[in-house]
Amino acid sequence: VIPNWKEQEWDPLHPENYAGIFHFRFWLFGEWMDVVVDDRLPTINGELIYCHSKVRNEFWSALLEKAYAKLSECYESLDGGNTADAVVDFTGAVTESINLKKGKYKQDIPAQIRLYEDLLSVFEGGGIISCSIKASRDDFETRLPSGLVRGHAYSVTAVRKARIGHGQPPFQRPEKVFLIRMRNPWGRTEWKGPWSDGSQEWQSVSSVERNAMGITVENDGEFWMAIDDWFVHFTDVDVCRLMNTSFLSLSKTWHEAVHFGSWTQHTNPLYNRCGGYSSILQNPQFVFDVTKAEDEVLISLQQRDRKIHARAGQGKNLTIGFAVFKVEINRTYRMHALITQPNVAISTFINARSVFMRKSLPRGRYIVIPSTHMPRDLGEFMLRVYTDTDSACRELTEDKPRVRCWTACLGYPRIVTHIYVHGAEGLQKQHPSGGVDPYVIIYCERSSVQSEVQKDTLEPLFDTRAIFYRKNPRKPIIIQVWDSNTVQDQFLGQVVLSASLKDSSEPQSLQLHKRGHEMAEEMPGTISLRVVTSSQLTAL
Repeated sequence: VIPNWKEQEWDPLHPENYAGIFHFRFWLFGEWMDVVVDDRLPTINGELIYCHSKVRNEFWSALLEKAYAKLSECYESLDGGNTADAVVDFTGAVTESINLKKGKYKQDIPAQIRLYEDLLSVFEGGGIISCSIKASRDDFETRLPSGLVRGHAYSVTAVRKARIGHGQPPFQRPEKVFLIRMRNPWGRTEWKGPWSDGSQEWQSVSSVERNAMGITVENDGEFWMAIDDWFVHFTDVDVCRLMNTSFLSLSKTWHEAVHFGSWTQHTNPLYNRCGGYSSILQNPQFVFDVTKAEDEVLISLQQRDRKIHARAGQGKNLTIGFAVFKVEINRTYRMHALITQPNVAISTFINARSVFMRKSLPRGRYIVIPSTHMPRDLGEFMLRVYTDTDSACRELTEDKPRVRCWTACLGYPRIVTHIYVHGAEGLQKQHPSGGVDPYVIIYCERSSVQSEVQKDTLEPLFDTRAIFYRKNPRKPIIIQVWDSNTVQDQFLGQVVLSASLKDSSEPQSLQLHKRGHEMAEEMPGTISLRVVTSSQLTAL
């Protein structure tokens, strides 16, 4: 946010270089924007009115605030602003707002440990963390008996595990306490409870470790808290992650996909892109792939900042969120119905500038749909998707196959069919020592889709979806089950789905047969599946 700060710093050896102008850079909606301000700061009786440092001759924070106010058109636009939004504007980070009270962290010790480990990882990765105690208009900035202040955004300056006690090896090891160090932005009041400055708990920590942790006993606004007390007293935490996308780094790297879009209105439902949550499919749709067995996916949705329109009465954020659906592994066109696609995740819908979600997803293809809560709300958005491997994230813009110049010769799809293969039962053993490693292949006309191999089971759960746009509805669909082997795969049976097979949204259990037509000799095992077909290509 402060480029070339050394060149802008006051140099007492060369005062002639000072020009009274300062350069800042802010990250707005995916782009870095330069802002230049002079050195004239608002004061009353010689004292800075707004942001100021404890050191009287340090002005970078006040100058940064002035540049940020200029970007927002006035200081008034900064009043009541969101801490996480400001950090994003300064760094380009991805922000996650966590409500500790709603998440019931105070009663859930395993959840506390998981969040603490995540905070530790974020902090070590250069991220920025702040926390606060929710306050109403009446009790804002109220000082509590604990020494904490309602409504203040406390910055986290360290996350550390400290060893307490000396233990008696090999029978006893020193215990560890999970600590968080915070700083009061006003630098006057501190936490008075356990692990505060000068508290007796520090006597159980060796002097070497206390020095390494920088323990001081002075009213400087910085203090330590144990994680269990932290969860009791604080209600909200903002976690800003600096996502490492450089593959030359030794630390964890992420694959980033960034897309810009807008919620726009159209009278035709197929082209409408502002359907709101009630008609969520009438919104922009983005498809991405999870190629690992399981991957933690981070999704951030941000709307264009409206605070610059606050003075005109148009500065309120839209209520936004997104939903994630698992779809067919060969889907390349937009979704039009929810009857065949499971909803695997849905974010909070909130009138905030950004919404964030982390979700562990198994291998497969997914569609994320950013949406406003109310229909016909128009606006711009930025969607960011982070995965461990390349997700090939892209927007789906077409509803069905195009009519091309060669369509008259090669034909055009007449129906669309969705196939869901749930699993199989009673497969025949191929090895005396155990089961089989089955997988399924779905053949339709000239296309095919293959599932993942399921290891050592006679009752595999394939959970495989496929969609086909069929030119010849009379040509049957063939589903084959195979055993994966090192040298040569073994055929375990197949089912032939004729055109006369009745569609059903409920699973059907069909007997496996040998190769040939659907009346061929039976083979051990059954396969459960679901078939949905429509003559309207935009029905699924």
